[in-house]
Amino acid sequence: MERFIENTMYASRWLLAPIYVGLSLGLLALALKFFQEVFHVIPNVFAMAEADLILVLLSLIDMALVGGLLVMVMISGYENFVSQLDIDESKEKLSWLGTMDSTSLKMKVAASIVAISSIHLLRVFMDAKNVDPVHLQWYVIIHMTFVVSAFAMGYLDKLTKH
Repeated sequence: MERFIENTMYASRWLLAPIYVGLSLGLLALALKFFQEVFHVIPNVFAMAEADLILVLLSLIDMALVGGLLVMVMISGYENFVSQLDIDESKEKLSWLGTMDSTSLKMKVAASIVAISSIHLLRVFMDAKNVDPVHLQWYVIIHMTFVVSAFAMGYLDKLTKH
């Protein structure tokens, strides 16, 4: 009975595989939104104010960072929790593939969230004249919460490795 339960629990890791496939569909949706924004901006680029163009570009950077985060979580999560990827030696392989454990993944996710939050905060600051000061204060507080959380996670990770 114990053996059956253990084998069932171990096999249940495959329930995560469709979730990681779903993340790839999310990545497709993000790419479509990215190019929708690019195709919207290109014809209007000469009519746009510089600040508006910078805001759009920051949005595109934001989407690129989220896309990278999705790829990282999708691939390393699959490899850590479901099955190792079998990639032919002749194909290009990501340098971090097979080297990122769940702790490294958490740190990369935390750093990515801080970077995404930073870009978002910069976007808000670029448009600060149209943002209520109370909302602006909350944006900063939330961003600092992400920064402190990422720092604390890194510090705790460093403590546990020694």
